[in-house]
Amino acid sequence: MYQYRNPVLRGFHPDPSICRVGDDFYLVTSTFEYFPGVPVFHSKNLVDWELINHCLTRPSQLDLSGRRASGGVYAPTIRYHDGVFYMVTTDVGGKGHLLVHTTDIRGAWSEPVYIDHEGIDPSLTFADGGVYFCCTGRDADGAQGIALFEIDVNTGAMLTEPRIISRGSGGKYPEGPHIYQKNGMFYLMLSEGGTEYGHMVTLFRSKNIYGPYTARPHNPMVTHRDRMTGQIQAVGHPDLVEDQNGNLWMVCLGIRTIPGVLLHHIGRETFLVPARWTDDGWIKVGNNGTMELTMEGPLPGAPDKKPRAFTDDFSAPVLDRRWTYLRKPDMDNYRVNADEKALILTGTDVTLSTPKASPTFIGIRQPEFDMTASVRLSGPLKNGQRAGITAFYNDSYHYDLYLTRRYGAYYIGLSKRIHDFEAVVCEKPVGYKGDIRFAIIADAKKYIFAYSAGAGFNRIGSGMTAGLATEGTHTMTFTGTFIGLFSERGTARFGDFRLSPKKG
Repeated sequence: MYQYRNPVLRGFHPDPSICRVGDDFYLVTSTFEYFPGVPVFHSKNLVDWELINHCLTRPSQLDLSGRRASGGVYAPTIRYHDGVFYMVTTDVGGKGHLLVHTTDIRGAWSEPVYIDHEGIDPSLTFADGGVYFCCTGRDADGAQGIALFEIDVNTGAMLTEPRIISRGSGGKYPEGPHIYQKNGMFYLMLSEGGTEYGHMVTLFRSKNIYGPYTARPHNPMVTHRDRMTGQIQAVGHPDLVEDQNGNLWMVCLGIRTIPGVLLHHIGRETFLVPARWTDDGWIKVGNNGTMELTMEGPLPGAPDKKPRAFTDDFSAPVLDRRWTYLRKPDMDNYRVNADEKALILTGTDVTLSTPKASPTFIGIRQPEFDMTASVRLSGPLKNGQRAGITAFYNDSYHYDLYLTRRYGAYYIGLSKRIHDFEAVVCEKPVGYKGDIRFAIIADAKKYIFAYSAGAGFNRIGSGMTAGLATEGTHTMTFTGTFIGLFSERGTARFGDFRLSPKKG
């Protein structure tokens, strides 16, 4: 037995799906309006995960042009069958359900095929010589349920008519379906209650994949809806995997709330919890369906408990794959000069606040409440240009620490965008001599913004983390805060990026 820390993927990593091949585990999560789409993580012990690839890396696979905030890539599922990895997801606001495959998990994935059906949260089940596709759907009365039909996995063609096989246990939004086969039974696992504070996991079983399905006694199988004083909330959208030793595990999403309030801003994260089959053929998870920040279980290997900093001196010829773009980036605006250890961003008239657009922005997921991030900006700016570092949730919610130039003079500034209100909080002249360092120092309740144009840092202002919280957004949103670099209306050179979690 080993002790480990939750979440196992920290920061914005929602809707996990997992599979195992031999002693190797692979996991994918949602990416919404961010590009590339659907990160692929690898682990040997279920706790320490390395980002090894993305499924959707080419515009021909995924074109996110014009997606609204929290549109785009929803809830992927990864499966392995007969030497092939399959990933299915939904591009909301785009072409709908898409399916890609590869025989090399670290290599290029195929061009997508599309499945012509409504809904979200698709999943695949390989059973009895067929491939079954399930997702959300609606019955003749318009009520949401879970639709199931067979497909040709090579073309996406529907081979049978969709049938509604479940409407859940009565919770709103039955979704996130996965079907598993065990001991002659089919098990249907769902999320219900919405992906907020009423989130829960329910389980059903049947001798036939199309049902009828019998509900697990004492559903929900997993929920924190009755633990509203705990920091872990909104747990759900799970997937199951059996390790090489026969132990059953569940990965699911959850949130860590800002202490004392039901708000979260660093996103829905990936949690791991032990599970087991019961004598009566059902499943029990964790501590009577709950999980903790520190847990114990029969992991297949010892975890590394150290917080992991991220640094990038831009000395590699290509960017680290952990950097993320918005929607459809113009890659001509992003360049690495490895010899000079510089990331060169060319900004356009598109700003961080332009809706459904692709500003010159590149970000790293904020992994902890308590962290420090910093970067160096060097070289001249054009008149009217703005460049710097941002705590960025989406185009309507971000705090920006920046350098700008007007009429030949340089100014350091802090601006805030919340809802439809945007303002420069502070802006003052700075003795810029071609080199400045920005810093964001965060704890659970605030961001502090500082800069150094010589010796020591000067604080310019702060912003409450609640201003970037999902619960406060003016539309339903599902992402989390990034620490990002940006340039608008000109070229900027960045170097020596550091992000250091203080604790977790």
